[in-house]
Amino acid sequence: MEWQIDDSRPIWMQLSEQLTRRIVSGQYPKGTRLPSVRELAAEAGVNPNTMQRALAHLEDQGLAVGNRTQGRMVTEDEEKLRAVRLALAEELKNTYLDGMAVLGFTRAEACRLLEEGA
Repeated sequence: MEWQIDDSRPIWMQLSEQLTRRIVSGQYPKGTRLPSVRELAAEAGVNPNTMQRALAHLEDQGLAVGNRTQGRMVTEDEEKLRAVRLALAEELKNTYLDGMAVLGFTRAEACRLLEEGA
């Protein structure tokens, strides 16, 4: 997965969101060590301090746990991972439904289009 960074919001926030998606999708499985700050910063093409801030935000959210000897680990808290995954799904659903409403579709029509695979 490539890093997507734009000028719409603070870079650290965008990085944190993308790391969150990588965690809940299983790209970084629960209980595994995250790449180092420097590795992630180099991969994303950002300053290590910016990546550090993104990772600190993951810790604040409970998605990562810092360990002095092993680095940062992805949480093993299944409930936390599930809750974040569902929250992200809810955001995507609302974005879709709002976009379809702009096009003049009712909620029922938008859902039907999804079910039909339009």
